[in-house]
Amino acid sequence: MLAYGNTLLGHGRLRPTFALNALVAVDNAAWQLHAATRGIESFDALIPPDCRAAFTERHAKVGNIPLLSFGSTVAEAVEAARLGHSVLKIKIGSDPGKNGDQEQMLRWDCNRIAELHTALRDFTSEETSHGRIAYYLDANGRYDSPDRVQRLLDHCARIGALDRILLLEEPFPEDSDQDVSALPVRVAADESAHSVADVMRRIDAGYRAIALKPIAKTLSLSLQMAAAAHRRGVPCFCADLTVNPILIDWNKNVAARLAPLPGIKSGVFESNGAQNYRDWKRLQGYHPLPGSSWIEPSRGQFSLDDSFYAAAGGILLPSAHYRSLVP
Repeated sequence: MLAYGNTLLGHGRLRPTFALNALVAVDNAAWQLHAATRGIESFDALIPPDCRAAFTERHAKVGNIPLLSFGSTVAEAVEAARLGHSVLKIKIGSDPGKNGDQEQMLRWDCNRIAELHTALRDFTSEETSHGRIAYYLDANGRYDSPDRVQRLLDHCARIGALDRILLLEEPFPEDSDQDVSALPVRVAADESAHSVADVMRRIDAGYRAIALKPIAKTLSLSLQMAAAAHRRGVPCFCADLTVNPILIDWNKNVAARLAPLPGIKSGVFESNGAQNYRDWKRLQGYHPLPGSSWIEPSRGQFSLDDSFYAAAGGILLPSAHYRSLVP
């Protein structure tokens, strides 16, 4: 698929993410067909034997990580904390001058983190090891060097926010081979991890967490990546790509079985579709099992009872709405 896309464009610079995004629906359909033809009804039975060691948990709840984008206000961050979210994803790496000035970006990020931390530092959480709201910083590959990232983290230490950082995701461009082992936080790979080989390369460079995206990089590949990271003792978690309620449950099935990240007590995964889609309630009605107890989070968490595990979150069932669109 990647080679075909490069042929269409006439160059070899298409990012693997685009090919993987295009394959998600096909991959999901293949898993559904595989389950239907073999009478498989549980997600556990879908997991290949050589990947199962990475998916031994059965969380009764998983935390929902909302997104604070560059334009999100402090009031929105405070509201997320009041709703019970234990981990907040914060975008960093803004380009306020639209000129690529790294020093200007660093100053903006320092001010942004200080502003948010001042508003959030006194909120408590029973889901984190330190009893406070945790921060998941996503740099989207905007930083140019470990030195500049260290300056950001030094600032976080000065304001008392360093120990709140659960993850720092993708500080450098995805084609960068910068070693991150000296940074004093857990650095996660996301955009730079498109294969098992990428996972190994990132772990060798000091990355200590891998973001899985079954809803953006296919379930097939995500299972393999999780198994490879598990063999190296590196934890995984599920990130999002602003997806609809049905795809959320593909992510949720994976997140429900991964070991918790160090620093938190249960599973978590990013989910920001409700923040970005219009008519979210209508989209929830397209779910194969609308109204199920695990579809809507409460106090920042999805509750996963026996019915969730028995039905695999509904992902192996047809959606009446989407089936009606096909003649």
